[in-house]
Amino acid sequence: MLLLCMDIKKIVTHPGGAHKDDFLACSVMIFHNNVPIYRREPSAEDIADPSVCVIDVGGEHDPAKHNFDHHQFPRDYVPTCALSLVLRHFNLYDDGRKFCDWLEPAEWFDTRGAVKTAKWLNVDRAVMAKLNSPLDITCLRRFAKHTELKPGDVIWELMRMVGEDLVYYISSAKERLDYIAENAEVINLGGNLQALYMPRTDPMPGEPSAGMGKFIELDPSAQGCVAMIYPDRRGDGYALSRYNDDLRLEFTKVKDCPDVHFAHVAGFMAKTTATEKDRLIELLEMAWTE
Repeated sequence: MLLLCMDIKKIVTHPGGAHKDDFLACSVMIFHNNVPIYRREPSAEDIADPSVCVIDVGGEHDPAKHNFDHHQFPRDYVPTCALSLVLRHFNLYDDGRKFCDWLEPAEWFDTRGAVKTAKWLNVDRAVMAKLNSPLDITCLRRFAKHTELKPGDVIWELMRMVGEDLVYYISSAKERLDYIAENAEVINLGGNLQALYMPRTDPMPGEPSAGMGKFIELDPSAQGCVAMIYPDRRGDGYALSRYNDDLRLEFTKVKDCPDVHFAHVAGFMAKTTATEKDRLIELLEMAWTE
């Protein structure tokens, strides 16, 4: 059950340069509250007033007063950003950490900086800059240019969509894993090798493969899976793909089979008109390179 903050009248966050954590924290908050955002330093009255949500500024974390700042935490405090605090407020944080692989690195980057985050990720510092996207740059720069954003403004509406999609994804991810646990089957391929097979169900999910990789990662019964088999959402057959890009599967090896109508040139997946489980397993075995 999501905790709504219907008594909030406005959001205050810091002026100047915008960061991913305050952008996303405000996005989640305005998804639940149709209120304007003011980018300025909060007053003492703002911090004391529960109807003013103060995010990523103010030196106080007090959910009862809707204050969500992390900058006053000790240096050795576990990496925690404004988004972490807002997600906790809505009881979304634990599932967010489980299902959003980007969340923990975002916490590290915001609280520890690029150098320490790169070291924690065991990558070169230069890699961090290579992960930047024009989407990140434009959204944050446009957000930073405003001192006030209200419903109807382009950036406010974009932020609300981001918040909506993030909340929906986290809220529905566990339901999706439960659906997979109820309907999917772990198939033994021989030795310690397995594949996760999702049969065609009625109704069909909009994206039949969604969550299968995360299920394999988290469920002990699926730890040996090297491949995924799931209904083709564009046809009556099935798709076969590598799990975690296991290069021992090379699906170009089955491209000339009469019931295979597509095999990606990079070898990571194929689509077939076959529907019998035994034939799907046979195609997997044919694609195996060891």
